[in-house]
Amino acid sequence: MGKDEARGVARERPLFIGSEIYRRSKYAGWHPLRVPRVSTVMDLSRAMGWLPGDVYLTSPRAKPHLLERWHRPNYVAALLRAEATQAVTPEERARFGIGTVSNPVYPEIYRRPATAAGGSILSGELLKDGGVVYHPAGGTHHGMPGRANGFCFLNDPVLAMLSLRHHGVRRIAYVDIDAHHCDGVEVGFSGDPDCLMISVHEEGLWPRTGRLEDDAGGSALNLPVPRGLNDDEMDAIREGLIQPAVAAFRPQAVVLQCGSDAVEEDPLSHLGLSNNAHWEIVAALMGMAPRLLVLGGGGYNPWSVGRLWTGVWATLNGIEVPDRLTPGAEAIQRALSFPGNRRGRNPPDHWFTTLRDRPRGGPVRPEIRHRIGVLRGRLRAAV
Repeated sequence: MGKDEARGVARERPLFIGSEIYRRSKYAGWHPLRVPRVSTVMDLSRAMGWLPGDVYLTSPRAKPHLLERWHRPNYVAALLRAEATQAVTPEERARFGIGTVSNPVYPEIYRRPATAAGGSILSGELLKDGGVVYHPAGGTHHGMPGRANGFCFLNDPVLAMLSLRHHGVRRIAYVDIDAHHCDGVEVGFSGDPDCLMISVHEEGLWPRTGRLEDDAGGSALNLPVPRGLNDDEMDAIREGLIQPAVAAFRPQAVVLQCGSDAVEEDPLSHLGLSNNAHWEIVAALMGMAPRLLVLGGGGYNPWSVGRLWTGVWATLNGIEVPDRLTPGAEAIQRALSFPGNRRGRNPPDHWFTTLRDRPRGGPVRPEIRHRIGVLRGRLRAAV
């Protein structure tokens, strides 16, 4: 499918961007990103009959000059050098954050993130005339201009938004529901009057940025939430903050970073959502702008990531999630493993047989209502 044809399809039906590199490549050793994620979503979506070939695009690999729209040339060169030599010097490790425990050297240290970045850059072009694009390999929101950061070697959300700008889209609402704050995206768009950033993230969790009072030069609404965030609390955030803020901003495009690490089963956060909360936010943002780009992000339990992100694709297509997976999809889930983590020892049967979690409701705590009110007041003052 050519790009012109793909743009036409995007106006009529959501497009899915993927790549086989995510099946062949993984971070080394016991890194949290050792688990299969994007390949699982691709396989489940196909096994459910939801991913025909005419809506699937293989992500291109971004060339260095495209990455240098935001990333520093010496950093991009360091990534290329690290892939070629499979080593970094102590000076490069200190300067660029490559070769650390969080950001290890592995065989595809350039090719894999450059492929994710290429998909996000392509998304900006595909959405030039409107439509919906799903790119679950995207969402690496911690990458800095000249440094790897928080498992992220590049910052594909920033590159996607710059690509939208390059293709004539000015006003962008960026919504981030990853358990971790989007520190790299804030660096990219702090003080930009044509960008609204909304981040809902666990309070006190790494990178420990995104405090309630931090507004990124007037461009951000940061909502840190306490541990144990439940579905009813996220509903209150969606209805009381996310939807009204996006509506008041009147964006030409919405970019949603739909990290799946805020669900109860994730090993790197302490929140208590079901995947229903994420799907409700996806559904709410559909139609709020002529263009919608949905990215992946965090998520470190292979079963919960696959189930949640496959359900995102169903939501974007208006597909009712069935009570039970097809036999082929169930076989994909049963073939997964989670070595080195207690959650992989006795996984519950519903991880194999269903996509939808049981709702995890509860009381809406006063501190959450208060923080929504603070941000709503800031929003009213700005409009």
